[in-house]
Amino acid sequence: MISDPGLASWLQLTLTPGLGSATLRKLLSQFGLPEKVLAAGRAELARFANAQTLQELESDAVANAVGHALAWLEQPGNAIVTLADAAYPKLLLEISDPPAVLYCRGRTELLNRPALAVVGSRNATSQGNSNAEQFARSFSVAGLTIVSGLAQGIDAAAHRGGLAGEGSTIAVLGTGVDTIYPRVNVDLGTEIAARGLLLSEFPLGTKALAHNFPRRNRLISGLAQGCLVVEAALASGSLITARAAAEQGREIFAVPGSIHSPLSKGCHALIKTGAKLAESAEDVLSELSAFRRSALSNRAAANTAAASATRGDADEPLLVCMGFDPADVDSLCTRAGLPAERVSAELLRLELAGRVAVLPGGLYQRLN
Repeated sequence: MISDPGLASWLQLTLTPGLGSATLRKLLSQFGLPEKVLAAGRAELARFANAQTLQELESDAVANAVGHALAWLEQPGNAIVTLADAAYPKLLLEISDPPAVLYCRGRTELLNRPALAVVGSRNATSQGNSNAEQFARSFSVAGLTIVSGLAQGIDAAAHRGGLAGEGSTIAVLGTGVDTIYPRVNVDLGTEIAARGLLLSEFPLGTKALAHNFPRRNRLISGLAQGCLVVEAALASGSLITARAAAEQGREIFAVPGSIHSPLSKGCHALIKTGAKLAESAEDVLSELSAFRRSALSNRAAANTAAASATRGDADEPLLVCMGFDPADVDSLCTRAGLPAERVSAELLRLELAGRVAVLPGGLYQRLN
């Protein structure tokens, strides 16, 4: 059921080719709600849009697109939220160019829950993915909704962590909300639609166009009180999100990594320029002044502490010798004072236990 009788007018304006967001804001400022924009004379509208755009506004193609969107809206779990709706996320109203329309699949109540953006590399290391999922799970248990972009790597891990807690997760898409991209994340996207929220400002049917993904990043940061970057190279879309977050006045956090890893360079650059270093979820929770920590967040901290206490590092002397930087067998033999055969056997056991990863070049890295 359509709660906003003027929804078709919002759709007609936003689905008209050539009528960009800046022009739309000027029209709304001048005339008021979309119904009044559409009721204005052609001569009045010509001050804001050219003849071709005004012709498109009344075209059959736009009318068909509006009809398609309204038909999609009738399906269970689907929603379209406009700037005039009470459900529109309050934090997005603070950014410079909030979308006029948001297409949603799932739990729209998450739009106004306290949230944290968690982003990072598509080509993340296993340690980075593990960090992202564990951090996100702790935040979600503490009551924060996890916002990310459904990309491979850190984004996907963050969404999985978000789904594991009460805060759940929002996936902001660079495609239409009816198109899950990349295809490898279709199952994850379907689960998010059922238990979290899929969100897009782009019209239904929009394919994966490269220029749309940097644009959607401002929504990832805009929906959240802060942005945590887990792994990122210096030339990274995650840094675009972090810059957008800084411009929007959000808190920026970064997880440090090995000085030898290219995927740590972006995080280290953020820390050098003022981002807060995050070694644990508690580092982030304690900095979010707008987020009132509840018994849930205290429980998350207790769970993290319990996990550290039961990890059994004292019973794994080779892990203590490894640290968290990649190391080869010879170096580990020297540090541990053990023969190569013993170190190799221990590394194999730790790899099978999920404590160590094998890297290219005969290197090993501790995972937790």
